[in-house]
Amino acid sequence: MNSVAFMPSNRVLCTIGLALATFMQVLDTTIANVALTSITGNLGASSEQGTWVITSFAVCNAIALPLTGWMARRIGEVRLFMGSVFLFIFTSFLCGIATSLPELVFFRALQGFVAGPLYPIAQTLLISIYPPARRGMALALLAMVAVVAPILGPISGGWLTDNYSWPWIFFINLPIGLFAMLVVWSQLGKRPEETRKVPIDYVGLALLVLGVGMLQVVLDKGNDLDWFASDFVLYGTVVAVVSLIAMVIWELTEEHPVINLRLFRYRNFTFGTIALVLGYSAFFGLNLLLPVWLQTQLGYTAVWAGLAAAPIGIVPVILSPIVGRFGHRVDMRLLTSIAFLAMGLSSFARAEFTIDIDYYHIAMIQLGMGLGVALFFMPATTILLSSLSHKEIADGSGLATFLRVLGGSFASSLTTWWWHRQAAVEHARLTENITAYSPQTQHYLDLLGGASLQNFARIEKLIEGQAYMISTVDYFALLGWIFLALMAAVWFAKPPFTSGGAKNR
Repeated sequence: MNSVAFMPSNRVLCTIGLALATFMQVLDTTIANVALTSITGNLGASSEQGTWVITSFAVCNAIALPLTGWMARRIGEVRLFMGSVFLFIFTSFLCGIATSLPELVFFRALQGFVAGPLYPIAQTLLISIYPPARRGMALALLAMVAVVAPILGPISGGWLTDNYSWPWIFFINLPIGLFAMLVVWSQLGKRPEETRKVPIDYVGLALLVLGVGMLQVVLDKGNDLDWFASDFVLYGTVVAVVSLIAMVIWELTEEHPVINLRLFRYRNFTFGTIALVLGYSAFFGLNLLLPVWLQTQLGYTAVWAGLAAAPIGIVPVILSPIVGRFGHRVDMRLLTSIAFLAMGLSSFARAEFTIDIDYYHIAMIQLGMGLGVALFFMPATTILLSSLSHKEIADGSGLATFLRVLGGSFASSLTTWWWHRQAAVEHARLTENITAYSPQTQHYLDLLGGASLQNFARIEKLIEGQAYMISTVDYFALLGWIFLALMAAVWFAKPPFTSGGAKNR
């Protein structure tokens, strides 16, 4: 019996179970960020050491993602999903009971690795239980999860840490994960699995671990270590680049590669992945910078910064089921272009921010950008998977998700670096004419009550705020142009956009 033809007795319940497990995993990518201060304080570590709680998860998650297809072929899709959820629950429990920072970092690394297959394999299983005309609904649901979960992460993490204690950001995964396991096993436990004992590509696996692992560490630590001024970052970058180049060459010539890079021979997979990765990276950079700017320059708390960003998830929650239900009637390239246009216009609206912007205007622009987000993930994912056969979907989903996550890491590092660098440049430019002998400076000091260290400090604080304001709006404008440029990328793909429909195009 073909596993693709197997249908669960309750498709809606099965979908909820798959989505919940994915939500749990995506939530954990951001939920620990706001709890680092409590974690390091409780475990007696420095704030710099505490960042390894985030880095270890990201590194191992990035390594595991492209292995999804290979693991699915070895043990089966349902067994891989169930095993990943169980191990994610178990490692979450271990994180919660950790008594030292090294323990927590080790358990977070394990948690990140076992979490890797969850999103792509849930996507693969959802596609398999829906007919082609309704697969858009499943993809739209996962798209909604991918948007809402990272936004809720800092909010829920801050609330749990403030009202209970930091271990609860991990313990909360236990009931969610157990429920998801019970539901999915009851619906898909009897699904026939096609497995193959393909040889293990040890060379490709070693190059993947070394290259991706080192690259992720460099991206996470680059800003803290002043990039190439640090020997660690310099040598780490060399190791990562050489390893990744060697991995690409090896995987393209290996008979049983651990990562199926040959999928890029499909036109739709190539351009769909480009649109997904670059669009997500710009989206990630924008939504990384906004809360940071609100907290460091406008005095927002972590929770209120999260609430200001949260309206971006409202429209996707409302619109995703509609897009999923009727989206297949529209050219996916058109939907993606509209998404990029909406996100670009929202970015330009942010470029009009001033230091006096209020919560309402920030939230309304976030709400408007939700339209673009609602129309982005499902069409872009549909395009990139449309050339693939069912046996290639796990490979394609894992590879595209891996590149999307890696793009987010690049966006995170580059955004932070660019923001601080441009602020320093603007600070230097603004202070060129501000001296103790400047008439304008003397006039402003008189308004403040005269020349004093306190008033000079107030002027310095004002200049710093304006420098970061200019840097922020310049970055938002840059992202606006990037979104508009991406509108052209998806038009290199060709319909039809159904699985296998555009094969070899």
